[in-house]
Amino acid sequence: QVQLVESGGGLVQAGGSLRLSCAASGRTFSSAAMGWFRQAPGKEREFVAAINWSGGITYYADSVKGRFTISRDNAKNTVYLQMNSLKPEDTGVYFCAADKLIATTAVRYDYWGQGTQVTVSS
Repeated sequence: QVQLVESGGGLVQAGGSLRLSCAASGRTFSSAAMGWFRQAPGKEREFVAAINWSGGITYYADSVKGRFTISRDNAKNTVYLQMNSLKPEDTGVYFCAADKLIATTAVRYDYWGQGTQVTVSS
């Protein structure tokens, strides 16, 4: 099992960039698939990006392809989400999640961070 803590959120203007970090504790991190999800008020939590244990396989939501990049550094027990060309519709609370197998749906993940707020102004 792992514990996850997100950081790096904030307020940014449309077209700007942010890099989110998810710091993990626990020796199982290096063998865990990681995902990023986001949730806006009144909406369901939606998939953003995922990466397998080795970093060799990545998935992205269509809405963020070409703008967001997920990566991981297992030596540092950290997964990142680089967000470029941000749009107001990217606004929400961003969560990182971990599980044994890579997935693109929230229900497949057992471990979650508390989230970090990202607000994109127009």
